[in-house]
Amino acid sequence: MKKYVMIAFSALVLFGTEIKAQVSMPAPSPTQTIMQDFGMGKIELTYSRPSIKGRAVFETNSPIAPLGKPWRTGANAATKITFTDEVTIGGKTLAPGSYVIYTIPGSSEWEIAFSKGKSYPGQPDFKESDDVVRVKAETYPLPNPVETFTMEFFDMKPESCNLALFWGNTFVMVPIMTDIKTKLGAQVEKALQGDKKPYYDAATYYYEWDKNLPKALANVNKAVEENKNAFWMFMLKARIESEMGNKAAAKATAAEVIKLAKAANNDEYVKMANELIAKS
Repeated sequence: MKKYVMIAFSALVLFGTEIKAQVSMPAPSPTQTIMQDFGMGKIELTYSRPSIKGRAVFETNSPIAPLGKPWRTGANAATKITFTDEVTIGGKTLAPGSYVIYTIPGSSEWEIAFSKGKSYPGQPDFKESDDVVRVKAETYPLPNPVETFTMEFFDMKPESCNLALFWGNTFVMVPIMTDIKTKLGAQVEKALQGDKKPYYDAATYYYEWDKNLPKALANVNKAVEENKNAFWMFMLKARIESEMGNKAAAKATAAEVIKLAKAANNDEYVKMANELIAKS
């Protein structure tokens, strides 16, 4: 009898162990990775998201994010950001690569460091000598408190964006810049030397980026010569002519857009052309 009891007990222990091994508890500070297209490259941000849970944050005696002390900007491992293209932060250029973000919260402004250190296990280990760039950022009050620490990119523009940090009643942001115009210009000039010349792309670059209207017009004229039914190319030509002050030419080109767009059943371009005519 004793033998059977021991067997049963052993089976129960094994069964319990198997059940325990199968339990997967949610992380108290889940990790988030954000992939953001930016400029001509990408930004990848990986950080952990602690929740306040009734604790004080960004106060002198805060147990998790005290004022005046280096903070890993999240939980668990230090926050990591990777740029696939060159960017500028605080007037300083960061080469493509991975950096650690740590912060020193203050009552009215934060210090935010992008560090070349990669192996920080926690916030006591940050070394200022590893900083690549350190900027100061003003804090802003939030109308409603944010329970879970949040980082995100917003106000996305071709050559700029903001990295925002939200937690508790505090909002902080860091501007990030990149250079598209120079790279695009080099690509356009090189492509125009080839056999198949990208006249429409060149016209778009000179119109939207370089603001060189004569060059934009010269290239779009060549583009429409090769693509006589391309209403979108004629629309670009009409806009260039309008900005150059040639209202009569802009109206004539817009009328051509309407004709071609109607034939292609594209009501959107018909509307845009009519709007340009009305403004000219």
